[in-house]
Amino acid sequence: MVAFAGYEMPVRYDSIIAEHHCVRENVGVFDISHMGEFLVEGGRALDLLRSILTNDPEGLKVGKAMYSCMTNEQGGIVDDLVVYQIDTEKYMLVVNAANIDKGVNWISQKNTMGANLKNVSDDMGLLAIQGPNATQLLENLTDVPLADIPFYHFTIGSICSIADVIISATGYTGSGGFELYCKSEDLNTLWNNIFEEGKSLKVKPIGLAARDTLRLEKGYCLYGNDIDDTTSPIEAGLGWVTKFNHPFTASSILKIQKDKGSRSKLVGFEMLEKSIPRKGYPILDENGYEVGHVTSGNLSPSTGKHIGMGYVQTALSKPETKIYIGIRKEKIVAKVVKLPFL
Repeated sequence: MVAFAGYEMPVRYDSIIAEHHCVRENVGVFDISHMGEFLVEGGRALDLLRSILTNDPEGLKVGKAMYSCMTNEQGGIVDDLVVYQIDTEKYMLVVNAANIDKGVNWISQKNTMGANLKNVSDDMGLLAIQGPNATQLLENLTDVPLADIPFYHFTIGSICSIADVIISATGYTGSGGFELYCKSEDLNTLWNNIFEEGKSLKVKPIGLAARDTLRLEKGYCLYGNDIDDTTSPIEAGLGWVTKFNHPFTASSILKIQKDKGSRSKLVGFEMLEKSIPRKGYPILDENGYEVGHVTSGNLSPSTGKHIGMGYVQTALSKPETKIYIGIRKEKIVAKVVKLPFL
């Protein structure tokens, strides 16, 4: 267990490798109730969201979710988040746990149009049921036709006799599944029923360490590692959620980056020798000059390769480019690869 954002969080229940393969090949359950949830409501809710989000929430509809970033005045990322349209004038924002207070303050500062903003993080629990057998695990616990929920869509229904659960076809593993939002007081009931139902499938609880290896294999950014207040969505390869059909904070700065190119880019790389690249390790060119830094790295349980992500000068960002990772005063060779790794 480790302390994180005011919670005691499980790093692992079993071996990290076993938990990782359980999600890739079967189904695992994450308690991620530390995540933050905000409600934005009222006639000006959409106006507020369009002014702070890089992606355009006007394309949402009730029952659909959207990934986006919030940017600061310099174009850095305040947070990355998922937006759910719950009703015509009601949206839920799911933010990173360490950014709950920061997010509330940022949105409140930008809320000049008087939309209703409420932090409901303490009232909500969240389980992620991830893996190819997630539907099989949950289908006997609900009357909701789970197979009919498209990716990045959701419905609100009853599961385990708990009413008003948000059942969302989203996740952070790349192996499919659902995220279930319920009232905090219902979380233990939901957890216990899922594990009772999942005995025959040998469902496992999954900790933070396997969550990290799973998301890394898919090239998903982790806030505080791969993105933060100093990195822009364009540099981080998140141009696909940065839409310039509406003005948002620092949109003019990001449009220039988009059109002219950024000085650095987040890339994936594969070690060509057996060494694990750790966050903060320098990335070097062939002459030993520092050209960037590692943001995430680990052994990929699915491929057996040592992989990482990091920022490099744009000129060195093309796939197959040789780079070097500075590890204990040694230059360890790696090559840039196209994301995702898996």
